[in-house]
Amino acid sequence: MSATAQMVLPAGTRQRPIGRRKKKISGLGILRFVGLAVWLLITLFPLYWIALTSFKAPATVNVYPIEYWPSQPSMQNYANLFETSSFGVFLANSAIVALIAGVTSTFIALLSAFVIARFEFRSKGAVLIAFLLTQMIPAFIALGPLYSMMADLGLVDNKFGLILVYVAICIPFSTVMLRGFFENVPVALEEAAMIDGCSRLGALFRVLVPVMTPGIIAAFIFNFVNCWNELFLSVVLMHSEENRTVPAALNGFISTFNVDWGSMSAAAVVTILPTMVLFALASKWIVQGLTAGAVKE
Repeated sequence: MSATAQMVLPAGTRQRPIGRRKKKISGLGILRFVGLAVWLLITLFPLYWIALTSFKAPATVNVYPIEYWPSQPSMQNYANLFETSSFGVFLANSAIVALIAGVTSTFIALLSAFVIARFEFRSKGAVLIAFLLTQMIPAFIALGPLYSMMADLGLVDNKFGLILVYVAICIPFSTVMLRGFFENVPVALEEAAMIDGCSRLGALFRVLVPVMTPGIIAAFIFNFVNCWNELFLSVVLMHSEENRTVPAALNGFISTFNVDWGSMSAAAVVTILPTMVLFALASKWIVQGLTAGAVKE
């Protein structure tokens, strides 16, 4: 038999040339594609409408028939946003509160997740259950008791008080999230570092933290976005104009007899942009972080 012998095929069958096989698109695949396209349009249309309204002249926001593309684009809403209100102050307040709360809660959650993942103690299961239960309780249920406690501490209408509340809210979710990343990292890494002379904390920050960088970035971004978008606590705890954050400022465009749709849409666009840029720049680390903690080897 020669070296170039071919496989014997059953009678009546034809061997298809390699490289010429074409995948047939099934009806189910077309239906799925159409469904996803419709869902994408439904999801993106509100964002498009907000951006469209922000570029309409104030006098043409409520015109009829409806314009799906502005005939005379205008930046007047953006000019009014920063000239007639303190929206720049609101942006700075939100950035300060969200950044400090995000960094602090991520750091504390990193330490607590390390303890839960690497040590065994009697109430470990109860702690994890408590962390998960806190995510099921709506925030507005605790507004009354929380306001009373913050008033007694003198932290109402205070950025530090709002940061403290945000940190307490973000820690449980971040701890559960980072615990999965720690359990995916081999214990041998920190044991080898400790054999070389590192303390346990030294092994954590010198060996484990660099390995877990995608997970830490993902946890920080989720904490930052949650603090940036939070409304109820900001409205309840912040009263003065100089301490108000962006979500509370957006709520201020709604009055008893009127809604300033143009300025509100411009404010919404300016508010959405930082989180969009943040997700775009860190998308690689977010995907790596979420997939790294998804499977335990």
